[in-house]
Amino acid sequence: MSTLIMIDQAPYGTWSGREALDMAFSLAAFDQAASLLFTGAGVNWLKKGQEAGGIGQKSVDKNLAAAPIFGIEAILADRAACRTYGLDENSLIGGVTQVDADAALLAAYDHTAFAG
Repeated sequence: MSTLIMIDQAPYGTWSGREALDMAFSLAAFDQAASLLFTGAGVNWLKKGQEAGGIGQKSVDKNLAAAPIFGIEAILADRAACRTYGLDENSLIGGVTQVDADAALLAAYDHTAFAG
């Protein structure tokens, strides 16, 4: 059984994305296959070199760096959303795979959960 957790919220300003990340980590910790898909404004989670101190929050890149340790199978970024937000392979953190967030991708998972 595999779960795709979709995060479509910007990394700062709301807790729904961080809660979805916690859910993915929890699934993986119990040997449940889990992957993350960032789409819409959520692709901004994956941008290198974020400086969140100015808004009084910690950068999300450290949370995402822990994903492989917890057993997250894949970190995916919607290719179209990356284009919309001006992100390319060079501006994304390591370990991210750009994909087309379409019906074929969603069909590859048994369950899908949305953040937000």
